[in-house]
Amino acid sequence: MPENGRACEAPGGSPKPESFEAFARASQRRLYRVAYLLCGDADAARDLTQTTFAKLFQHWRRASAADNIDAYARTVLTRTYLAERRRRLRDLLAQPRRDHHAAPDHGALRVTLLSALAELPPRARAMVVLRYWEDQSVESVAELLKCSESTVKSQCSRSLAKLRVRLGEAHVYTTGN
Repeated sequence: MPENGRACEAPGGSPKPESFEAFARASQRRLYRVAYLLCGDADAARDLTQTTFAKLFQHWRRASAADNIDAYARTVLTRTYLAERRRRLRDLLAQPRRDHHAAPDHGALRVTLLSALAELPPRARAMVVLRYWEDQSVESVAELLKCSESTVKSQCSRSLAKLRVRLGEAHVYTTGN
């Protein structure tokens, strides 16, 4: 038992760091991809992923008892992202906005997509990423973000409309015209 008495022990009293380590190794890339889509920045995504793993390790007994540990981890990741965005909101508003309307080249389509995602509010961005990248149902996204299903539907619809407007000219760069 660790001296700090943290929840890295099994109910029988035997430590289970191997279980956490196995889960972390198996899910690291997937959680990082979701974090990258949420953050739009590799360094911030790594930080978010590590923060998520730290929270999971701290509460491993509860996390490992969850029906779906992957969904539990995704919930921790998304809520951590939203909490950090709320804390940093004043800093973001104080910074001047970069011009995202410069014409990208063929290799910059990914950057254009991330730039368009960055223009969405954090909660709407989380809904779009969870709904369409992670292929989650409306019900699971609503449960994850603690909102109604109609909120998920309307936010996703509005967000997709904004993305279509923003990315409408992006198809020109994929066809070479």
